[in-house]
Amino acid sequence: MTSHSEDLALAGRMLAGDAEAFESFAERHTRALYRFALSRLAGDRELTREIAQTTMCKALAKLDTYRGDAALFTWLCACCRNEILMHFRSRRSAPEEVELAEGTAPAPGFPPAGPSGGGRSAEAALLEREAAERVHLALDLLPPHYARALEWKYLESLPVRDIAARLGLQPKAAESLLTRARQAFRAAYESLRAGRAAFAAGLDERVLDHGRAT
Repeated sequence: MTSHSEDLALAGRMLAGDAEAFESFAERHTRALYRFALSRLAGDRELTREIAQTTMCKALAKLDTYRGDAALFTWLCACCRNEILMHFRSRRSAPEEVELAEGTAPAPGFPPAGPSGGGRSAEAALLEREAAERVHLALDLLPPHYARALEWKYLESLPVRDIAARLGLQPKAAESLLTRARQAFRAAYESLRAGRAAFAAGLDERVLDHGRAT
């Protein structure tokens, strides 16, 4: 199992009351967590702020349960996912537009989108949603300039010359950056896929237990 020593060290400093550690935590994860929630709440910014804030508060309250089995941001996203589910369960309504993930355009290093349509089995639809969710997680785990470059290339379909201009690079340098970004994405995606089952089994139960207790 992968060790996330830097995340464990950061969590330890936060538990010890280190103010700089809290600032580093917020700087690294607040915006990414907001984007994670927003993409799964149909663009509802008010609800997203509420869910993200609640997730942060509950995650900080349960930070001592983080064991480094996955990246700290992955742990936060799992907490956020459960917070979204509990929110709609409490309202006895989970509208279709509030799925936990959306499809993505196929690209080298990206998992292909599954077939669409009403003929899919519930299991196939679930597997497709889980794969798409891992895409979002993997992007959020990348360095920001890698994630932006991949989103511009494969979600906005920008040519390399436009990506280079946005990054302030020459086209050849932008191509090299995209190659490194794809490699980093593949590594992050495969790590998430390999570790998800073992990680989710323990984490989801802890998060749900906390939700039932609050």
